[in-house]
Amino acid sequence: MTHYNKLSEVSYNPKITSWRFKVKIHRIYPFYSYVTSSGPFYKYVLADEEGTKMEMTIYGNSDWFRGLEKQEGKWVEIIRVEVNRSYPGFQATNSRFNLSATRNTQVHIIDPLNNRFFMDFKNIHAIPHMDHMDRNYPIDTMRVVFNTEAHFDDPASPRMVFYIRDNIGSHIKCVATGAHAYAFRDGLENMKGRGQVIVVLKMWRVWKFLSYFGPPDLWLETEGGLSDFRFNPCLP
Repeated sequence: MTHYNKLSEVSYNPKITSWRFKVKIHRIYPFYSYVTSSGPFYKYVLADEEGTKMEMTIYGNSDWFRGLEKQEGKWVEIIRVEVNRSYPGFQATNSRFNLSATRNTQVHIIDPLNNRFFMDFKNIHAIPHMDHMDRNYPIDTMRVVFNTEAHFDDPASPRMVFYIRDNIGSHIKCVATGAHAYAFRDGLENMKGRGQVIVVLKMWRVWKFLSYFGPPDLWLETEGGLSDFRFNPCLP
């Protein structure tokens, strides 16, 4: 029987190149090199059966991985991948390590192992009490949408501001910018007439602004290609 590593077991050792994982592709987002203006390259947020998350980066437009950027939500087997240390700053996961695909890496789509979504939904009332280090990583949350407002007078920097609340009355402001703002506006428009609208915010960043004249201002905001959202999702 083939042995698979757990993401929680990963450690940095350049001599080990035989890592083997069975994981779900939780999120895929493109990025470009500011140095060479090349791309897009892709980052994959992976989650194993325990729900541990880690990033994997694929550089270049290699035929070996062509089409993998369209497989978000699929389970995959990953063989022979490099392990690197994560850099400080805002990261997609709180892992101390990340994975890099090489020309020797193999990725195969496999049958789902279970129905978990690996979305650690953060409660709204818990967000103000998050440690400042935890705000370096995006969160997922699922709540009711209410009180929306749009600012599309400047096409270069459109903003969609809305609020979400839970079943105990906690609420928080959310700000979608850029292409997310237009997509959210159009998606919410399509939900009209369907009653209460539930939204899942996937990998949004927590922002906290301290004020000398009152309580800190706290909100959720999109973070480039990392963030996503779903209306009225069918969750198991």
